[in-house]
Amino acid sequence: MTAAHEAAPTAPAEGPATGGEHRARLLEGMARAVAAKGYADTTIADIVREASVSRRTFYEHFADKAECLIALYEAASGNAIAVLRSAINPRSPWQAQVEQALGAYLGVLARNPVLLRTLFIDILGLGASGLAARRRANQQLVDLMLDVVNNLPGERPRKAPLQAIMAMAVVGGINEMVLQAIEQDRAGDLLALVEPASTLLRAAVSAES
Repeated sequence: MTAAHEAAPTAPAEGPATGGEHRARLLEGMARAVAAKGYADTTIADIVREASVSRRTFYEHFADKAECLIALYEAASGNAIAVLRSAINPRSPWQAQVEQALGAYLGVLARNPVLLRTLFIDILGLGASGLAARRRANQQLVDLMLDVVNNLPGERPRKAPLQAIMAMAVVGGINEMVLQAIEQDRAGDLLALVEPASTLLRAAVSAES
């Protein structure tokens, strides 16, 4: 979940970019704008200026800034989960895999505290569509958690595998820890949550045994 490190040009010089490239630029522009101003104060003019595209191009991809935020949320969540997945060493015990994954995931979230606040809090202000996007992201985390805990390479299946409902409870608990850190202005120190989050998951697995 990172905004760009360098400022985008202010003039809308679109060039011969493809539709996919324009969409990527708009998401990056949205990330930069909300990181600088917050979602509530971000306008479509801010987004297209940061993306160096026209307002017409914006409306070719998104109906409004809420739809753009949801797309940014999904892209950022997908990036965080990809980082999480790549951090896992499948040869390690599942407990170690969990700590590796949580460290990578929370580290990505902590890189941009302002954008993190937008993606974790403002997304819920979008109503049903924002909630649905969050549910999809949570389900991806649940699926990965179940795979890590229940399907260790070279080992027999667990006698009492972690159930999806318990995995969802763990993901919900981790989300609440992140939200609390945001509210307490500790968003840059999310790695401190690795230990309590790992403890939460271990307790859920033990409860299933």
